[in-house]
Amino acid sequence: MTVPRTDSQGPAPIEDLEEWQRGLRAQFPIITAHPDLAYLDSAATAQKPQAVLDAVHAYLTTTNANAGRGTYPWANRTTALVEQARDRVKRFLGDPAPERSAVHFTSGTTEGLHTLARDWLPRFLADGDEIVVPIADHEANIAPWLQAQRQLAGQGVHIRVRPMPYQRASGDYDHTALAELAGPRTRFVAASHVHHVYGGNMNIHRIRRAVGPDAVICLDAAQSVGHLPVSVADLDVDFVVFSGHKAMALPGTGAIWARQARGPEFTPGGWTGTPNTVGIASVTTALDWLEAAGTDRIERWTVALAARLTEGLRHLDAYEVLGCQAGLAEDSSVQRRQGIVTFRHHAIDSGDLGFILFSHGFMVRSDQHCQGSAGERSGSVRVSLHVHNTVEEVDRLMTVLATLG
Repeated sequence: MTVPRTDSQGPAPIEDLEEWQRGLRAQFPIITAHPDLAYLDSAATAQKPQAVLDAVHAYLTTTNANAGRGTYPWANRTTALVEQARDRVKRFLGDPAPERSAVHFTSGTTEGLHTLARDWLPRFLADGDEIVVPIADHEANIAPWLQAQRQLAGQGVHIRVRPMPYQRASGDYDHTALAELAGPRTRFVAASHVHHVYGGNMNIHRIRRAVGPDAVICLDAAQSVGHLPVSVADLDVDFVVFSGHKAMALPGTGAIWARQARGPEFTPGGWTGTPNTVGIASVTTALDWLEAAGTDRIERWTVALAARLTEGLRHLDAYEVLGCQAGLAEDSSVQRRQGIVTFRHHAIDSGDLGFILFSHGFMVRSDQHCQGSAGERSGSVRVSLHVHNTVEEVDRLMTVLATLG
């Protein structure tokens, strides 16, 4: 089978990135140690470059102590490290007003969204207010807001949850319908930057236009931070929540960035215990690494690989690609597909297909992907790409998929 070379058909060919990519791929020990395996599950967690592993080892062997509790040098260095990491997150996100904003470290996106729903949202809403919830996105960006609704109802404050409207064919938000349902009581909107199943960039800039200047927007950036440039100076959102482990830091890390401009000031409730200091140290180094590599180039590379895969699948009748069909090509003007491609085989169960692909050396995710109640009800296979993946891996995957067609 001949797979069309979409990377040479689009407006931004990636041949000029090949040497750059080889140099970055060589920095992932787990990847270079297993040349016969292709890790295609970066949307679940990213692999770690050597620089992050070195930073973790250095911290644990030279500085390890608690933060904000001691006055000896190791403790002081750890306290400073945590504060420097907050500043690093702000710089990485292009924060235009870092003196006003806040960064709170969490175990990941899920905990971050739950923290906002528990500690901030109830202080912001009043009886009769409305919130918009993306019911076909990741469950982590749905359940916390519904729990907040129940919490407030128990206090005699009744808010209305409005489901985020979607374009059925593409999986993108229906920004026109959102503008129609938004009103003066629309106080809060939860959204995803990149959809974890459909792979589409969800055009967040259109949400602000749809809901007006006063509504608070909370952005689930689990699939964008570390994968493409994310600028809060350009995105007029109030919260950005992301997982450090999906941005090449250690597992159990994440952050909330709060603009502190609309609504009450965000402060996490309760007693703050010992932070994940080694994880926070890894976040700083991971963001340094990503910035040096260039998230714009990482995006170019992964978008081109995803376009190559989706273009190949489009020629195989046995497969259905989920999401915006008009946005499969790299040069699509409809919806930008990032480095996530999710598909089904019409005759082979997705779980079985996942096992088959692993037998050929491909590690993919195959299930319902934690999608909300309005999302896909049947399982599927998700391929999620990062900078260490290669054209050869995509072509080899297409060859295997073609034999199953």
